[in-house]
Amino acid sequence: MQTQLFIGGQWRAASDGATFPITDPATEETIAEVASATVDDVIEAVEVAHAAGVKWAKRAPRERAEILRRCWELLCARQQDITEYIIRENGKAMPDARGETAYALEFFRWYSEETVRNYGEILTAPGGDKRIVVMQQPIGLSVLVTPWNYPAAMATRKIAPALGAGCPVILKPASDTPLTALLIAEILAEAGVPDGLVNVVPSRRSGEVVSAMLHHPLVRKLSFTGSTEVGRALLKEAADCVLNTSMELGGNAPFLVFDDADIDAAVGGALIAKMRNGGEACTAANRFYVHERVADEFTEKFSAAMQAMKVGPGLDPEVQLGPMVNKWAIEDIDRLVQDATGKGSEIVTGGSPIEGTGFFYPPTVLSCVSNESNLLREEIFGPVAPIVTFTDDDEVIAAANDTEYGLIAYLFTGSLGRGMAVAERLDAGMIGVNRGLVSDPAAPFGGVKQSGLGREGSHDGLQEYMEKKYIGVEW
Repeated sequence: MQTQLFIGGQWRAASDGATFPITDPATEETIAEVASATVDDVIEAVEVAHAAGVKWAKRAPRERAEILRRCWELLCARQQDITEYIIRENGKAMPDARGETAYALEFFRWYSEETVRNYGEILTAPGGDKRIVVMQQPIGLSVLVTPWNYPAAMATRKIAPALGAGCPVILKPASDTPLTALLIAEILAEAGVPDGLVNVVPSRRSGEVVSAMLHHPLVRKLSFTGSTEVGRALLKEAADCVLNTSMELGGNAPFLVFDDADIDAAVGGALIAKMRNGGEACTAANRFYVHERVADEFTEKFSAAMQAMKVGPGLDPEVQLGPMVNKWAIEDIDRLVQDATGKGSEIVTGGSPIEGTGFFYPPTVLSCVSNESNLLREEIFGPVAPIVTFTDDDEVIAAANDTEYGLIAYLFTGSLGRGMAVAERLDAGMIGVNRGLVSDPAAPFGGVKQSGLGREGSHDGLQEYMEKKYIGVEW
């Protein structure tokens, strides 16, 4: 298990020798001590990465693509190791960890194919006597800041397109879950990624080291996945040097069940949308709006399915819900539930932390949820599903859009026409129509409003690490 900084292809301690502990959320035991990067460390990483990036940008797209393909092959060979790392430091259940691993690896296969598709344009100017030549060039050194809830996927979703575009990267993983990122760096180096192109700098001094990188003149890009609150702060920092930024921020996803929906399908979709990763996902369904004609049936079936889920340590292959990431997550989830019950909500199942070792919270369903409840306003980030009834399409669309967030929305209906019409009116960057899962490396992932800027995945993800250059030509 690698626990040191990875800079310039070398494993090394922090310059001041500092470390910080990584805790298994299922046992509350310390599983590793990881080096905590200093400002001096990340400045060195910036200089090393920039130098490596100059050479990398000159490599033929096919050469870069072949290295990305080799990365995918070696990552696939180490799938079980990656899965176990995710479980140990993040806590998620085995099926979720396997799902994340499979998703994470696909970004290297996808971008090994997209790397050679760097499209440009040649246009005739309106006057007819000149040509407009537009080409795409690597944006340059990119700082990647990733969250704890998807320690593998959020890293590969950024690293793969950046490398494909010709950019070097410095990855600052979340302090709760750096081990998976360090393992991925080890595998990429083995696959032949040149020294200095991928650097990983865990640190408990997150704000300090990220700020230092964002203010370095060699850094040209910030890609961040995390909370909207932190995203706003980073945007202010990025503005100091006018950095190009990509932001995948918080969500407050509505889940709409119309009166003509297949209820069993809706329940199945709800379980995926709510409980994938234990609800600790920006894409997790946060607010369930169910038509009053089908509300009783949906609530009964959904609550029964939630109650039947097995809770326990993620390494147990029969467990469906592992622990939350830390004790603060439990406290925050319970605060929202207690606020809702204090405002008239009824607990159908679950509703309080599980006593004992580990940070466990049971699958929870609440009905009769008041519009004044914080559950409907804040991102829950846990296995809690508040249900609200509605009677009118316009009413529920207005309620779904009544949030500063706009990452994703889900809807279930028996009419594709109705589904598409509603989807067009929902303020979200992604819509799941009769689906509880929409993430795909080939699809553009991202939100509107305060859920983010830019897109990851698809060809758009490659473009995020490129800049257009216009060359005016007369011939």
